[in-house]
Amino acid sequence: MTNPYAPPSATVYDVTDRNSPLVPAGRGTRLGAQILDGVIVGVMVYVPMLIGAALSGSTEFETLRFGALPLAAFLVGTAGFIVWLYVTIVNVSRSGQTIAKKLLNIKVVRADGSRASLGRIFWLRNVLNTLISIIPLYGIIDSLFIFSESRQCLHDKIADTIVVNA
Repeated sequence: MTNPYAPPSATVYDVTDRNSPLVPAGRGTRLGAQILDGVIVGVMVYVPMLIGAALSGSTEFETLRFGALPLAAFLVGTAGFIVWLYVTIVNVSRSGQTIAKKLLNIKVVRADGSRASLGRIFWLRNVLNTLISIIPLYGIIDSLFIFSESRQCLHDKIADTIVVNA
């Protein structure tokens, strides 16, 4: 039984339903996650290596002395990479989130809303996309697809994934 005194209602398709579990992540949030992931990798992996190279007293790669300090920096950088890789694999396999995506409360899912597997994210979103990146201007075109109505980059379309608010 409908209420004859209720206000009229209509379905509007171009407005995101906030109650829907699939609210596409904002373009700025996705960009921020990409930048933040790069900073996290840099801090965990490259900074120790650069500090070790700087402390070795060498400015040219050919004359870099592989003494105790650069070796220690290399090992710390490698350990940082292993820790970063482990944390990333665990997070992506559990929730479809990298460290930055977790911090910014967004995640990768299949286009139908189901969980995206680690293999799909790794092979299709990352490895295949990296291989295709040898094509000139692909990276720019891939990024510009974020401005489509679905907010899917080209690598999202290839992997049949979307990035949504968690």
